[in-house]
Amino acid sequence: MPVQIQFRRDTAANWTSTNPTLAIGEIGLETDTTKWKLGNGSTAWNSLAYAYAAGATGPTGPQGATGPTGAVGATGSVGATGATGAGGVEAINAQTGTTYTFVLSDKDDLVTANNASAQTYTIPLNSSVAFPVGTLINIIQIGAGQVTVQAAGGVAFASTGATSTAPKTRTQYSVITLIKAGTDTWYATGDIA
Repeated sequence: MPVQIQFRRDTAANWTSTNPTLAIGEIGLETDTTKWKLGNGSTAWNSLAYAYAAGATGPTGPQGATGPTGAVGATGSVGATGATGAGGVEAINAQTGTTYTFVLSDKDDLVTANNASAQTYTIPLNSSVAFPVGTLINIIQIGAGQVTVQAAGGVAFASTGATSTAPKTRTQYSVITLIKAGTDTWYATGDIA
């Protein structure tokens, strides 16, 4: 029997109004903003931070002083850029067609699937689109049409879905996260039929 993972979900207003405490590791999704939070078992919703905010850019280094008698001194070196925060949803790619092949700009983004008909999304070979290992691609079915994720020939792909190499969203607002674990190895997790 396949395992089904389903996130708690509600509108942002309802989450704020009810202010529940999510269990450790439990994910809560705002269906109208597509933002999500990860529970720790003790902090109420309104006090939890949204998951995966990008880190701030580091400060710029000091500039050199002006030399004597009006001559301009050497420019100081620029300070190092600060580290980027943990990955996560950085942008939203709204798709309305019935077929789509993921592109490099989908890395760490959310792809919204909004069509009344069934849709098929394809993971390309690394030789076509070189996603870095560790890439996450999030898909949410916001239309009525169920989304099937498939892999191009040569890509190893697995999930807990009934058809493990071609998982489908279970229902409207279901989310699937694709994880690149190797050069041409991907896994899918989430609310899968």
